[in-house]
Amino acid sequence: MDYRQLGESELRVSVVALGAWAIGGLFWGGSDERDSIAAIQKSIDLGVTTIDTAPIYGCGRSEDIVGKAIAGRRNQVQLLTKFGLRWDDQEGTFFFDIQDADGKAYQVYRQATKKWVIRECEESLRRLRTDYIDLYQHHWPDPKVPVEETFAAIERLLRDGKILAAGVCNYSPEQMAAARRIVPLVSNQPPYSMVQRDIETGVLPYCRENGIGVVVYSPLQLGLLTGKVTAGREFPATDIRSRNPFFKTENRRRVLEFLEQIRPIAETHKATLAQLVINWTIQQPGVTAALVGARNPAQAEENAGAARFRLSPEEIAHINSHLAYLKLDL
Repeated sequence: MDYRQLGESELRVSVVALGAWAIGGLFWGGSDERDSIAAIQKSIDLGVTTIDTAPIYGCGRSEDIVGKAIAGRRNQVQLLTKFGLRWDDQEGTFFFDIQDADGKAYQVYRQATKKWVIRECEESLRRLRTDYIDLYQHHWPDPKVPVEETFAAIERLLRDGKILAAGVCNYSPEQMAAARRIVPLVSNQPPYSMVQRDIETGVLPYCRENGIGVVVYSPLQLGLLTGKVTAGREFPATDIRSRNPFFKTENRRRVLEFLEQIRPIAETHKATLAQLVINWTIQQPGVTAALVGARNPAQAEENAGAARFRLSPEEIAHINSHLAYLKLDL
């Protein structure tokens, strides 16, 4: 496993990081706690020591499972979590409705006032069973709360040693610039994959120019780029993919055709298609690490294997030449 410095911080992260979104179950049709704990522990054993979670992932469940899984191994991992989305209070700005695997409905609000940020940090520390968080990230910008107030709370948490570094998620260059006037930002966490490359024209150049790390999420586009999602597969209503435009039948067919075109490169490296896609992602200019989910040890092992080889410039150019012709209906 390779490790890279995150921005200008002292934090080093594994280039393949474990994303604990699916472990929370919410948005993914449920999850098995024992399998999830085994997946986390297997990841650590294989050098995937960076674990990213959030309170909203399962309404606290993901953080709780991560906390159980790292018991006795806290000094071996880098814990990344977030703040700013509430499901248990209607104070703030309404964001979206969700429903858990049991059919229980929740309303999610953006909430980043100083009071809530401090409270959320304490709740995350409790669930994660730790006394510090390596990287604390604002999950989504809050349009109603001044950035000065939000990051005044972050400044306090840094001063108190509750968090070691501050980051953001889903921030534009302008929003990052505003936050950086208050505290040093070491990272941004945006979505990025072979089929979702918006950040290449704004976010990535800004981060490269300003020494900000980039930890991308959904590099496999919610599993679409693994080659395992057939055109006819159906998803339950509680699975976010059931209503995601990337998973339209025609889009799946086009992606499967593209993946067949690049399969020979994967075979050259004795890699799966998912490993090839992850490897391509972590070699993109400005990308520090890629978050990949795992809900069982086998998936964890496959993810870690994505860092055992390196694509040549010629192979990357060949993949990009096929990507140029891949058009999806979004």
